[in-house]
Amino acid sequence: MARPSGSDAGVTGPRVRAAAERLFARHGYAAVSMRMIAAEVGIGAGALYHYTPDKQTLLAGLMREHLDDLLAAWGKADPGTDPVARLDAFARFHIRFHIDRPDAVFIAYMELRSLEPETFAGIEALRRRYETVPEGILRDGVAAGVMAVADVKLASMALIAMLTGVNTWYRDGGRLDRDAVEGIYADMARGMVGVERVST
Repeated sequence: MARPSGSDAGVTGPRVRAAAERLFARHGYAAVSMRMIAAEVGIGAGALYHYTPDKQTLLAGLMREHLDDLLAAWGKADPGTDPVARLDAFARFHIRFHIDRPDAVFIAYMELRSLEPETFAGIEALRRRYETVPEGILRDGVAAGVMAVADVKLASMALIAMLTGVNTWYRDGGRLDRDAVEGIYADMARGMVGVERVST
């Protein structure tokens, strides 16, 4: 299908995805229509289908892009050292990455229910890849005798929930800046697995 005259897929395509992300986060996937997305971008509803076949494809693409970026960024940030250092790095990384992407984070967690089964499987596999990161760190820490965890899987799920929860309240310009938040949460992450607070 040809692009509308005068349009630029390299510009309009990203604008479509950005508009969909804003609207999905603000109103919820089910309440957003393709016509609403087109209006947000400033193109006709019919023209929107030159950039995406349907709303489900947009949602899945946004989730996949977020998770791919998340995994790639952790791959670069992972210090690959002892479990305690990796736990500290993971806590700081998770907060830093997610604070900058509130809409993407909201959609990734709250709109899984909106995915069709065949799409859900692929997205869930990516989520699971990331969830195995803290599981591996805690498992290594227990094996090395530097962490005390009754149930590694449960503890890793609690860790991710705690760190992701920062997005519900953090705002730039508030009482605590990002560095302070990262440090406090890294201390709490270590504390929940029996590692003493780092001296400052």
